[in-house]
Amino acid sequence: MPPPSSISTRLIRLSPFTKPKDKIRQDSKGRENLWLELTLKAKKAGRKLKNRGNIAYYREKKRKRGHFFSHFEPSSGGMGFAVFLLLAMLVFMSKQALVSGAADGELRALMDMKAALDPEDKYLSSWTIDGNPCGGSFQGVACNEKGQVANISLQGKGLNGKLSPAIAGLKHLTGLYLHYNSLYGEVPGEIGNLTELSDLYLNMNNLSGEIPPEVGNMGNLQVLQLCYNQFTGSIPTQLGSLKKLNVLALQSNQLSGAIPASLGDLIVLMRLDLSFNRFFGSIPAKLADAPLLEVLDIRNNSFSGNVPLALKRLNDGFLYANNLGLCGSGFMSLKACNASGLNPSRPEAYGAGVTGVTTREIPLTADLRLPCNQTRCSSSSKSHPASVVFGTVVVTIALSAVAILIFTQYRRRKQKLATSGEISDSKLSTDQAKGVYRKNGSPLISLEYPNGWDPLADGRKFNGYEQEAFQNYKFNLEEVETATQYFSEVNLLGKSNFSATYRGILRDGSTVAIKSISKTSCKSEEAEFLKGLNVLTSLRHENLVRLRGFCCSRARGECFLIYDFVPNGNLLRYLDVKDGDGHVLEWSTRVSIVKGIAKGIAYLHSYKANKPALVHQNITAEKVLIDQRCNPLLADSGLQNLLTNDIVYSALKASAAMGYLAPEYTTTGRFTDKSDVYAFGVIVFQVLSGKRKVTNFVRLGAEACRFHDYIDPNLHGRFFEYEAAKLARIAWLCTHECPIERPSMEAVVHELGNFSSCL
Repeated sequence: MPPPSSISTRLIRLSPFTKPKDKIRQDSKGRENLWLELTLKAKKAGRKLKNRGNIAYYREKKRKRGHFFSHFEPSSGGMGFAVFLLLAMLVFMSKQALVSGAADGELRALMDMKAALDPEDKYLSSWTIDGNPCGGSFQGVACNEKGQVANISLQGKGLNGKLSPAIAGLKHLTGLYLHYNSLYGEVPGEIGNLTELSDLYLNMNNLSGEIPPEVGNMGNLQVLQLCYNQFTGSIPTQLGSLKKLNVLALQSNQLSGAIPASLGDLIVLMRLDLSFNRFFGSIPAKLADAPLLEVLDIRNNSFSGNVPLALKRLNDGFLYANNLGLCGSGFMSLKACNASGLNPSRPEAYGAGVTGVTTREIPLTADLRLPCNQTRCSSSSKSHPASVVFGTVVVTIALSAVAILIFTQYRRRKQKLATSGEISDSKLSTDQAKGVYRKNGSPLISLEYPNGWDPLADGRKFNGYEQEAFQNYKFNLEEVETATQYFSEVNLLGKSNFSATYRGILRDGSTVAIKSISKTSCKSEEAEFLKGLNVLTSLRHENLVRLRGFCCSRARGECFLIYDFVPNGNLLRYLDVKDGDGHVLEWSTRVSIVKGIAKGIAYLHSYKANKPALVHQNITAEKVLIDQRCNPLLADSGLQNLLTNDIVYSALKASAAMGYLAPEYTTTGRFTDKSDVYAFGVIVFQVLSGKRKVTNFVRLGAEACRFHDYIDPNLHGRFFEYEAAKLARIAWLCTHECPIERPSMEAVVHELGNFSSCL
């Protein structure tokens, strides 16, 4: 085979025996030298090229075998595509490796945190090394849409360990809620690596040490709750770098020093609580001028100096009691200031670099100008070393005594607060924030809700309803969270498909039941929602559970209804009980319960001044609560006026299964007052028989007046036959299949009024 004829500048590898570096430039004048060199190389390998056609032969053989040094031309596109595909696969595999590595890193961080938070593995047993934090099995852990750990909610879990530095590995964390536990030790400085964190709740623990200055690196922080702990030292000046901070709660610790003026740089700060600490010095004017500041609580400290006039705009939001050194004009209970050299704008703490030492090496005290000349001040600093030592000893002894006294009082106060519920960890809900958008506001899980849903916002028009009446019932989110210990599971009374009910203690010491309802379960039109709230506030009767107030949270996307707490449970507790277990109701109590239920329903059906006629729509034994005097109280009255139709209808499934649903509803799909009458009749049968399920045998026995067929055998014959027959007749009429044949509740109340039984 003749050699190629026009290969003037082509680079080729001609033989499998040539090395990769052998590149021969071929032109029309050097063909003979080319074949000579090839022949010599072939001989060295034990093979001889007999003619020039062998070149093409070896070249083709190499191509078929896929030799690594096969012929390649710049004009060929096949190899280029293969290289591109290979690179793409490498990039994809590297990304997968990075994602997998990040997930493994978060799992290791969580396991290290578990070992530190729960050293005895009592509460976080669901956190396992072979588990998936984003699979729903890790208690209190929630992930974002990218599969990264974004939220840890472990409030009120009884954790008694420490915070681990491994928390720095959860770089995508936006919410950390560890309040109401028994954590101890110092907060690790590595927490400052959580730059995406917006909510940090460490309050109500036993944490100690100094507040780490690395917290100032958490640029997205909006709520910092460190109150009710045992922190010492001073406020780090680095906190002035938290430009998104809304709430800073440091009350009830053992902090000292002056207020850093850098806190005045927090342009969206709305609440600052420094009460019950050991702070001293004056209030920085820069802090007083913070544009969005609404609450400044400095009670029970040792502040002194002139109070900036700018704080007058806070009105009741400025709390300053028990600071004997404060003075100022225009503030109630404050004396006027005398002419002194105190400058309220000066108490900025010393920072790093002032004297060549770090911030922690110098106490953060107020830099106050003393009324003395330069000579006297300088001479005082050159006093004899012995007097310095003596003074230091005296001050140390005095401070130790004061510290012991304060710590004892603090522990007593904390125990009292924990048992009576009169605590306030000063968490400012974002539904109070005017014009400040707060992301990931939920202490349970990071969610975002539309900003517009806030039907009780200040300044909103109430569509003809009395705003003052609404304000009398309005609670804020802080009160609700404090009452329930941030919705601790130990206070959970029950759940349904649309709500959860918690036991709570208000600041006045009264016990309440707080029903949490999701925004998605409430009427979407705010006008309808407000109308429903107006109905709830109009209901006042001795046999209805009293509504204490309500709270709508835009940040959480929930509405909270606060009711009086009824201690003895519901009527179901007293049905299907065994004789002698203490829950068997006496006859007179049963009659009283029936009367009370009838009065409550009759009140709902009636039209009163400022109260429309209502149908309850969901009367069951579960909705009848029993107070400490065995009086019945009807729950959830008027609640359907707040809920969407699908939620109302879904609640009927349980009612229908228990036989409370009137038969005509299946054909008409409407509720009337006779629907409530039917449900009342079923409850009367339950009270008489002591059974949850009302059978036809019970109905027939009541119709024929066979007492042994429908009277609870646990009574052992201790009942009045006249009353039993009358109640059976009422129950039979109320459950008549034809709604026209059923009596009105007003008629039932009148008939029951002729009974002679009493408690």
